[in-house]
Amino acid sequence: MIVPALTFVATVNPVMYVGARPVFADVNINTWNIDPSAIEKNITPKTRAIIPVHLYGNPCEMDKIMEIAKKHGLFVIEDATESLGAQYAGRYTGTYGDYGCFSFNGNKTITTGGGGMIVGNDPEGMDHLKFLVNQARDETRGYFHPEVGFNYRMTNLEASMGLAQMERLEELSNKKERIHAIYQEELAGESCIDLQLEYEGGVSSWWFNCIYFTDGMDLADVMRRLKNEGIPTRRVFMPINQFPPYERCGSGDLENSQKIYERGLCLPSSTLNREEDIGFACRKIKELIAIG
Repeated sequence: MIVPALTFVATVNPVMYVGARPVFADVNINTWNIDPSAIEKNITPKTRAIIPVHLYGNPCEMDKIMEIAKKHGLFVIEDATESLGAQYAGRYTGTYGDYGCFSFNGNKTITTGGGGMIVGNDPEGMDHLKFLVNQARDETRGYFHPEVGFNYRMTNLEASMGLAQMERLEELSNKKERIHAIYQEELAGESCIDLQLEYEGGVSSWWFNCIYFTDGMDLADVMRRLKNEGIPTRRVFMPINQFPPYERCGSGDLENSQKIYERGLCLPSSTLNREEDIGFACRKIKELIAIG
């Protein structure tokens, strides 16, 4: 299965769970998403699926990815965990591939405290997923389990919490968009900073707002100084091929993934932030740049 090197490890772990081998593809230096040309380059006769990740809520170039999948007869499983509400070419992320996966973890736009959601267009496949998450129990035969299943059920209370928040998705998305607009207005003019870019036709959910220091500033020092001002930050995901369980998987040219990890920084993006909080963070970042 072809996966981007730059993602959270939960994207790749299921590949190993089923005994498959992840093949890491590099990302676009501007959008931080899996590069379709890198996908094409890594396809072999053994390839079965592509797992594009809409990183930090930014939609992938899904038209090209779906063309490649159709050409080679591959499944597409969208990791849309961070992109609830995002769109590409007028369609919501998670609805392009065979399946789309969303997360409702505590740090997502809406949360049930944990767990998530899978969507798909194949009724038979979706029914089978429902069967597997309930320990693969054939209820017509009592406690009979014809397959190896899982205990992945969401409780009614968690589901109710998620549905109630889903009604506020537009409100929360608008706030995310406003947070991004402030970062764009305040930081886009800084010569040493690039912001994660959207593809033409893409509308990000801006789950996270991230910046890329083009002059290679010391990230540890930047994070420490911002923390002293009460501004939390976090590093961009480390490329998965650097983790011990995945070192044996091998990797090709992952230059962009490594650069983004070394120079990228995630900024406060929660809807709990006020506009003045985001403005304060921008001012402090610009002060650090001025000091050098």
